[in-house]
Amino acid sequence: MNDRINKLRDVTINLGHGGGGRAMRDLIEDVFVATFDNPALAALEDQAVFPLAELARHGDRLAFTTDSYVVDPLFFPGGDIGALAVSGTVNDLAMSGAKPLFLSCGMVIEEGLAVDTLRRVAASMQRVAIEAGVSIVTGDTKVVERGSADKLFINTAGIGIVPAGVNISARRAQVGDAVIVNGFLGDHGVAILIARQQLALQADVASDCGPLGSLVATMLGACDDIHCMRDATRGGMATVLNEFAISSDVAIHIQETAIPVREEVRGACELLGLDPLYLANEGKLIALVPARCAQRLLAAMRRHPAGTHAAIIGEVVAQPAGIVILQTEFGGQRIVDMLVGEQLPRIC
Repeated sequence: MNDRINKLRDVTINLGHGGGGRAMRDLIEDVFVATFDNPALAALEDQAVFPLAELARHGDRLAFTTDSYVVDPLFFPGGDIGALAVSGTVNDLAMSGAKPLFLSCGMVIEEGLAVDTLRRVAASMQRVAIEAGVSIVTGDTKVVERGSADKLFINTAGIGIVPAGVNISARRAQVGDAVIVNGFLGDHGVAILIARQQLALQADVASDCGPLGSLVATMLGACDDIHCMRDATRGGMATVLNEFAISSDVAIHIQETAIPVREEVRGACELLGLDPLYLANEGKLIALVPARCAQRLLAAMRRHPAGTHAAIIGEVVAQPAGIVILQTEFGGQRIVDMLVGEQLPRIC
């Protein structure tokens, strides 16, 4: 890869870097190919090709997902748009129980972006990809005129393989299932608010941005019959639980006192009139699992770095179907609706 490094002499991105010629090739080779560093990408074909037999070693079904990232600012406590792009797509694959394997990366870059900023984002993507055990194997670069975008947008698509016998779906919730979350809620949303410096908030909160594939593998090792699982990104935990309740035609009861929320996040929410149940997370999952294996699963999660503060926060009941009910710390109850509208824009 050494012959690909230091080809790019420009300090900022210009329209020529998206024009399809030498400037674009130098950008791709120097910033992306040299950083992501794998044979499939180094070939610089328009696609990455893999033997089906190799994929089939991991399971019997293909999982495929895509997402786009427009977070503002690009860098925030605990992460950046690059870490977010890899983690988010890896996590979407992992929520099906799939082993994430390969990602694509599409960049929409605004003219004038500093090349060093792009290098920093690419390095972050590679760091998280290595942590998650995936390779970034193909991609695309577009440059748009100054003012036509906001610095940098990223699209990542990913494929993974679902092991035989794993069947995780929002339609599989069953009465008696335990509701488990892997840690503190709302960290990402509050970290972004602080990073925007639009409010007089002073709190030591970092985003929870990170890949969850390894945690999910640990969970499946402790309980091979996880019924439902999703990561609580936009719309937060409240929206995920409502999706489960509606899809499975059940009710979900959760205990406010059991839900892990940092005091700093709780305080920021009280100050701004926000609810941590609806705040975005980028490293939190919600799982519904049979009661018989809930404690064993919880113990396994707590031994994993991404599940240290995992907690059982509720259970699935029969009625009223399609509804999520919160038992408050004061002994009352309230319905937790799905998020309507956008609580915080440009959060991921």
